[in-house]
Amino acid sequence: MSEAMAHKRPALLNTFIYGFIVLWVILAAVPFLWTVWGSFKVEADFFSRESWWNAIFGTATIRETGAAFTGDGYYGAWITRDFWKAAFNTIIVTICVTTISLTLGTLGGYALARSGKNYAFWILIAALVFRAMPHITLVSGYLLPFFQLNIWGVLPTSIIVLVAINQPFTLWMLHSFFLSIPKDLDESAMVDGCTRFQAFRLVIMPVMWPGVVTTGLFSFLLGYNDFAVTAMLLSAENQTMVPKISSFLGSIQETGNVMFAVAAVVSATVPLFILVLFFQRQIVSGLTAGAVKG
Repeated sequence: MSEAMAHKRPALLNTFIYGFIVLWVILAAVPFLWTVWGSFKVEADFFSRESWWNAIFGTATIRETGAAFTGDGYYGAWITRDFWKAAFNTIIVTICVTTISLTLGTLGGYALARSGKNYAFWILIAALVFRAMPHITLVSGYLLPFFQLNIWGVLPTSIIVLVAINQPFTLWMLHSFFLSIPKDLDESAMVDGCTRFQAFRLVIMPVMWPGVVTTGLFSFLLGYNDFAVTAMLLSAENQTMVPKISSFLGSIQETGNVMFAVAAVVSATVPLFILVLFFQRQIVSGLTAGAVKG
């Protein structure tokens, strides 16, 4: 069907469409590919003011290291500046935020989707208002009690705040997915002897899996990419990756710190590409499922 429609379009229109797609892919991919390439160069090449060809051929890199490529940026970031600790902290934060958010979101979303009470609508509206607030205004409210309880600077503080920020989003997303599943499934399972929770766990959740994966990925990205919350609530030794990269850029007067930041950016971005590619089918099916009423 699509091939037949493509043949019916004028050749000029097809050329424009394909040309636009190619241009879009180039504009989206080249900055990251350029950063990956530059992460294996020295600062004098990648940020050369003489010619950008230096970044391609590695003139200063060959002069300083004896080879056209070097891993000094990665070694300096991961070993010298302990970027591995930030990566480990990021894993802890993202896993905890995603797990807690999905657990509460699935239970709450299911309850609100199946509830016939008026208060379910107002709970969702309150969650939407809370979600719309800037993160930085929410973080400031947590600072004083965290200082008074002497729990500022450790990972659980940022996990608590990130879950609070992310929960309205997961609640709305999963609520819409549950609405797309017919209530007949729940009722049939309970007629067969299941309790409400058994029907939810054994019948509804397997159908909801694409939606859970999609919502979980967005929750993961929130914890993984967050800067405002983790920068304000975590001490220097407990930093996650994004604030750690910012600290590299904040001390560019020190030799090598800029290339440490470039290498750290590549290190932090590559896992996201792999994650999205691995779950792409579940993401697409989850997004489409949420838009269709059962």
